[in-house]
Amino acid sequence: MRESVIYQSILEEGREEGREEGREEKTRQIVVNLLKEGASIDLVVKATGLTVEQIQQIQAYQQENQQE
Repeated sequence: MRESVIYQSILEEGREEGREEGREEKTRQIVVNLLKEGASIDLVVKATGLTVEQIQQIQAYQQENQQE
């Protein structure tokens, strides 16, 4: 019985991590889309709740991957 409780706890923890990763990926995609449409970094900060630094990192990563 105790193993079942531990297993359920681990399973739920894994699910929550997966949900969080999904939310982060969706936010990154929103940032990319807004920047492609010409939105200012200030607007993206307000729309996503991310910091200027986080948005600049996503922007730099996107630019690096477009060059390859």
